[in-house]
Amino acid sequence: MKVNIDPTWNEILLKEFEKDYFQRIKLTLSNDKQSGKIIYPPGSLIFNAFNSTPFDKVKVVILGQDPYHNEGEAMGLSFSVPKNLRIPPSLQNIYKELRSDLGLEVPTHGDLSGWASKGVLLLNASLTVLKNSPNSHSKIGWYQFTDAVISKLSDLRSNIVFMLWGNFAKQKSSLIDKSKHLVLESAHPSPLAGGAFFGCKHFSRCNEYLRAQGIEEINWKI
Repeated sequence: MKVNIDPTWNEILLKEFEKDYFQRIKLTLSNDKQSGKIIYPPGSLIFNAFNSTPFDKVKVVILGQDPYHNEGEAMGLSFSVPKNLRIPPSLQNIYKELRSDLGLEVPTHGDLSGWASKGVLLLNASLTVLKNSPNSHSKIGWYQFTDAVISKLSDLRSNIVFMLWGNFAKQKSSLIDKSKHLVLESAHPSPLAGGAFFGCKHFSRCNEYLRAQGIEEINWKI
């Protein structure tokens, strides 16, 4: 697997790519592919979040856990699916909160590429998954890699808003320097959380923080 990643990220993460654990990730993906297993997202989209949001353009990080594992859904952006697919339940709830918080119309598709182009890093903690097998690549080294990504953003940048939804994402809070960034935590938008996500107002709180820092706010309209 050749790492095709935005030059700004490549510079920041070059040492990670050279570490033993990352070589094991590449070997696992290669072995899975050679044995006929289907990996999502396709190779060209594994680093889509990074290629869509350069390191120096990141204003917000929305952390997911695992790519979608059904055919055609995963596109390398957390919570996002291509326009021609049905909107997943968690994203439907994110859209409901957007409408409640900011009065925005509910989008008719689930493609969040527009957010990524505006400075929202849509990062999954694991960047790949096997078809129909959730969390199947959670133990191959991706968590070490994406923890390093979060730490680099925390250490080398200032005034980023980190949105941590659900218990898994909240565990990453310890990687973030809260004296120079804003960490927003809530329940997960999944229906399994029983609606506890609603009312978190993360989108308006994010923009209030960015404005206060003299940073252009995010236009959350899809």
